[in-house]
Amino acid sequence: MDMHKEKADNVLLAGGEILNLSSGETSALDIVLANGKIDRIGKVDEKGFQGDVHDITGHLVVPGLMDMHVHLREPGREDAETIATGCAAAMAGGFTAVACMPNTTPAIDTQEVVRFIRKKAENELVDVFPIAAITKGRQGKEITEMAELVRSGAVAFSDDGNPVVDASVMRHAMEYASMYDALLIDHCQDLNLSHGGHMNEGIMSTRLGIPGIPNAAESIHISRDIELARLTGARIHIAHLSVKEGVELVRRAKEDGLYISCEVTPHHLLFTDADLRSFDTNLKMNPPLRTKEDIAVLEQAIKEGVIDVFASDHAPHSIEEKDVEFNAAPFGIIGLETMLGIILQQVVNRGLLSLEAALTKMIVTPRELLRIPVPQIKSGEPANLTIFNPGKSFVYHVNQSKSKSKNAPYDGMELPGAVYGVVNQGWIWRADEGELD
Repeated sequence: MDMHKEKADNVLLAGGEILNLSSGETSALDIVLANGKIDRIGKVDEKGFQGDVHDITGHLVVPGLMDMHVHLREPGREDAETIATGCAAAMAGGFTAVACMPNTTPAIDTQEVVRFIRKKAENELVDVFPIAAITKGRQGKEITEMAELVRSGAVAFSDDGNPVVDASVMRHAMEYASMYDALLIDHCQDLNLSHGGHMNEGIMSTRLGIPGIPNAAESIHISRDIELARLTGARIHIAHLSVKEGVELVRRAKEDGLYISCEVTPHHLLFTDADLRSFDTNLKMNPPLRTKEDIAVLEQAIKEGVIDVFASDHAPHSIEEKDVEFNAAPFGIIGLETMLGIILQQVVNRGLLSLEAALTKMIVTPRELLRIPVPQIKSGEPANLTIFNPGKSFVYHVNQSKSKSKNAPYDGMELPGAVYGVVNQGWIWRADEGELD
């Protein structure tokens, strides 16, 4: 998807405030971009500047946001999303980097597929980091050639969408991943307990007559893999944590000194299973929406620092896939364009975290976990920036989404954090410029 963008060369970002993520302090300083780098930071005379001027008064400038849990669907499911359309959605949401999950067709389980993704993404403004499969074909039987995949550019391993059912296979994977300091991103689901379920198991599933998925389907698997991490010393990251029991398991594992991290999605903080009274298939995802009690525990875990990362689990599906009865619809919703706004609304504006602490979980921590350099707002550094206004609201219209799919439950929702634009890879893109004809 072609998007209006201009070279980040001889460009002045004037009137904005640079947010220091460590101190929370802001500095009203202008930024001059030259040849894709930050040329200088300070007060600049706009009238005397010989170049393009972007008036970003009222906006914050921060290092580019990263979403470490995104499904780009390419190769194999280009009807739902492509690398280009996924990157366009990321830009619209204020992200300059994404890590893409391996449940493609074929799976990201060979050097060739990793190289294909990197090649397809090389001209995008957004940095795309492939996550390779833990097992061949994501079948859970035989681990992939991890050394080759790391060498070809994979930044982590996951069978996301599927759990690794066999504990001996997962142990083997952890032992090999540890040799390369590679992160294992863990989709925790006991298939024997979740089989046939379409929403959270509880009062609402009984009332609605929909087969449910109990909390134990998630927490049992988390417990197993924590013990395997204890055995192997591996670094594991619990994807889309949604249950209160899982929070307690992760908390205790951290207290024990294990190399464990976890993420929470915006939708698991915003919606509950009670919202499924509408039978809206755009509220069907895996893990499913849980209860108010689960959200309360997740919120407390955010305040206490147990939750390391906010990630969207952006999961595009075509209209045809979702426009069916609830039990027949696939799991997953899109979320790149709304994640920043929902985190500001549900986390920052409600006092769970400071702005800088919340942003750190979408800028610094994902990159540190994946061993990716964190962008710096300093003279001479490559310009990798997100520009947004936390005090300015926007209304999300799904029919205007940059994603190829429209399976979002946020249509018409007003959210804080309007994005002005992003800078990366030598380009600057402004949100209000839309698409090229």
